[in-house]
Amino acid sequence: MATAALTVQVQEQAFDPGALQQALASADSGAVVTFTGHVRGGAGAAAVTCLELEHYPGMTERSLLAILEDAAARWPLLAAAVVHRVGRLGPGEPIVWVGVSAAHRGEAFAACDFIMDFLKTRAPFWKKEHGPAGAAWVESRGSDEERAARWQPSTDGAG
Repeated sequence: MATAALTVQVQEQAFDPGALQQALASADSGAVVTFTGHVRGGAGAAAVTCLELEHYPGMTERSLLAILEDAAARWPLLAAAVVHRVGRLGPGEPIVWVGVSAAHRGEAFAACDFIMDFLKTRAPFWKKEHGPAGAAWVESRGSDEERAARWQPSTDGAG
């Protein structure tokens, strides 16, 4: 089997999800699955007027590529890509795009889900929310860790 084409971009500028999806498709693609995440605005005291993302250039890209490599080792992918924004973003702006191309939909859906789960738990981004109550760093969530844990091999001998 050919090696999947894996691409990672970390950037300040906005991206076009449609153009990214089109670039990922090929004549061999039976399925292209994508996910676009947006900055949530919230309401009241939890309102977010701005989200600020920081990262370590080089380290972040290597971490994202390792997640794509893990996905390509689990499923027979044709291609996988991540575009993640950094800097200051407003509510409703796209923040992350993940795309996966595979011969079959099940593989493409599973790989896209896997990549997002590990982006939330392993990618070295630091997020600060700005709102009416001031600014605060975003803490990791146990629910994200629980979602990522479902991809780990079973230790009870059943899986």
